[in-house]
Amino acid sequence: MVGLKQGISGALHPAAVTQGVQYPAHHTRLARAQITMQIYHHARLELRGQTGGQRNGRIFIGQLQGDSAIIMTMQNRNSPSGQYDALAATIRVWARELGFQAVGITDTDLSAAESGLLDWLARGLHGEMDYMAKHGVKRSRPAELIPGTLRVISLRMNYLPPHARDSEQVLLLGARAFISRYALGRDYHKVLRNRLAKLTDKIRAEVAIFDGRVFTDSAPVLEVELASKAALGWRGKHTLLLSREHGSWFFIGEIYVNLPLPTDEPQAEHCGSCTRCITVCPTQAITAPYQLDARRCISYLTIELKGPIPVELRPLIGNRIYGCDDCQLVCPWNRFAQTTAESDFVVRHGLDDVGLVELFAWDEAEFKAKLAGSPIHRIGHEQWLRNIAVAMGNAPQSAAIVASLQSRAHHQSELVRTHVDWALTQQRAAG
Repeated sequence: MVGLKQGISGALHPAAVTQGVQYPAHHTRLARAQITMQIYHHARLELRGQTGGQRNGRIFIGQLQGDSAIIMTMQNRNSPSGQYDALAATIRVWARELGFQAVGITDTDLSAAESGLLDWLARGLHGEMDYMAKHGVKRSRPAELIPGTLRVISLRMNYLPPHARDSEQVLLLGARAFISRYALGRDYHKVLRNRLAKLTDKIRAEVAIFDGRVFTDSAPVLEVELASKAALGWRGKHTLLLSREHGSWFFIGEIYVNLPLPTDEPQAEHCGSCTRCITVCPTQAITAPYQLDARRCISYLTIELKGPIPVELRPLIGNRIYGCDDCQLVCPWNRFAQTTAESDFVVRHGLDDVGLVELFAWDEAEFKAKLAGSPIHRIGHEQWLRNIAVAMGNAPQSAAIVASLQSRAHHQSELVRTHVDWALTQQRAAG
């Protein structure tokens, strides 16, 4: 699902849209900091516990009191911009200490992505993901989502688990279950949010006027667009973020901040004429370079879609029961991907190579117990059985699979029964 999330978080080939939002000085502490910067052309840092002078080589420049700025005497000639350069460098060090492999900083101007996002939504390519349209243009205007936001710190963390069964081998074994590699361990939302919170705590301890908000797939944020502007990579033709050094097997998180940190220059694109990701997509959900029809995406069908999976798409899903990695598996840049050092992302419960019959036998209590803390847990047992039933229908004909399906033929859920009936029909036809 991380692939789909990255893909739908940005837009497809947008045209520029101008924006300009003003915030009242009394609105928030971030707004007061913004007023200060408008008046003095630079935000003023206040190091906690200081009344003047220096601390650890950094300069106490000023403090905020109410809606007015009290500018203290500078103790040397270091400029405010130099102070923020030093702070940005320190943030990068802290981030790496917290397990992030890369950090970038960008401004909040996403006008170039906004029209593409709105067009994508207007065409209904988001399917039943109503939350994509719920917040209007806040997704493409960070300062409207969090007033006072001046910069976005974008960070990435590798997730490819070491020692996992080769994905292509599992995909070829129709009676085995394929689960997207991002979901084999602990829920990344919790891991990244915890690390991002620790990073904001470090910044807050250093800068009294700091305000920040952390995100990781948790709010209307154009994650890939921000990450590409922050020089973490470029948007590939499959709509995911790509890095020359790390491919695409990583998570992205953001911190919206009210500080005028120096920004990074975006990278050039390096996909060239390659279209492997478009060609390999089992359901042809990548309709053109940089354009994704989520309604056909296997990640959407197995995770976001709550009702029946369209009959015409079921045979194309194969044995993928949670997400799909095909576009990443064929990407040449993933030759440079590195496995994660995070213990939270290692394989749990043998989910990298497990039989469909075994998983279909889990009752709801077992599902909840084994997948607690996993991103898979949120789809629920009913949807889990629906997905596995489809995979069993696509599996080579097997008496064991037929018997397993028949054990759920009278399941209390109509959704499960419908997909079991389809799968049994497929198995009988294959015999």
